[in-house]
Amino acid sequence: MTTADQQTWTSVDKYFDTALIGPDPVIAEVERAGEKAGLPAISVSKAQGKLLYLLIRGARAQRILEVGTLGGHSAVWMARAIQPPGRIVTFELDPRHAEVARAAVDQAGVGDLVDIRVGPAAEGLAALADEQPEPFDFVFIDADKASNATYLDYAVRLGRPGTVIVVDNVVRDGRVLEGADEGSEGVRRLVDMLADRTDVEAVAVQTVGERGYDGFLLAVVSDSVA
Repeated sequence: MTTADQQTWTSVDKYFDTALIGPDPVIAEVERAGEKAGLPAISVSKAQGKLLYLLIRGARAQRILEVGTLGGHSAVWMARAIQPPGRIVTFELDPRHAEVARAAVDQAGVGDLVDIRVGPAAEGLAALADEQPEPFDFVFIDADKASNATYLDYAVRLGRPGTVIVVDNVVRDGRVLEGADEGSEGVRRLVDMLADRTDVEAVAVQTVGERGYDGFLLAVVSDSVA
């Protein structure tokens, strides 16, 4: 990737964002709050947030599961797509990040729709499964990539036939092919697991934009799952 490539990708994102999304003071404030709190600049972009919103609207999803809250940026976008009694359950490892996210969803006026749970996501998902909640309609996984396979397995268990699952950052600037880092290896484990499963259909899509060269995995729980 060259600097010119990144400049072009960012400019194209801004062009489409201006035309198709427009000014969004709430999202802008969420971004500023995250920056002020020193959170890493790894949240979804404006276009990616709108994509999550549209996927949820299109699927008419009401029960949302998120793994990786960070500063609440994606939670705000997803909460906008549902109506009470819809609900988002989201897991965040870092208590400080969760505090920033709580302030963000409250300020955005969607705090009553978002249940932020703090702690290791795998443990939280196991506890959630024990609660035997109503199946989730939509799952967004954007946490530590090393645990992607574990998170997706819980997403299927907590979902239903037709549940849509999105896993972010699966291309990793191309490192998914041979990268020795934990994240790239975690994505490959996820892909290997999906290749052997018959209860989930999936595809990966490469993307470029203001967040660089990456991509996401889109999966749907098969009708054969009871």
